[in-house]
Amino acid sequence: QVQLVESGGGLVQAGGSLRLSCAASGNIFSINAMGWYRQAPGKQRELVAAITTGGHINYADSVKGRFTLSRDNAKNTVYLQMNSLEPEDTAVYYCAAAPYEGMDYWGKGTLVTVSS
Repeated sequence: QVQLVESGGGLVQAGGSLRLSCAASGNIFSINAMGWYRQAPGKQRELVAAITTGGHINYADSVKGRFTLSRDNAKNTVYLQMNSLEPEDTAVYYCAAAPYEGMDYWGKGTLVTVSS
């Protein structure tokens, strides 16, 4: 059992920055990978960035060079630093964790709104 709690969303102007946090609790040793997804109004949920067991990080092409995923193992927390935000980045951002076995875990989401 894993619980994920996101924070850090808010309203920013285009060109601004935000840092999202995802704190994991419970059986954290069951987690194989963690990442961030987002879902904009009227669109499907998409992968933003993910970190694998080996520490490799993948980014969506739309955020590459602007977003940075990082992890603090001591705090059981992953972060998503978002720079040069664009209105197209507006979405609910969800933290996700993939266990070695079973279904993925999801946070409740945090809203990011970027105004033009």
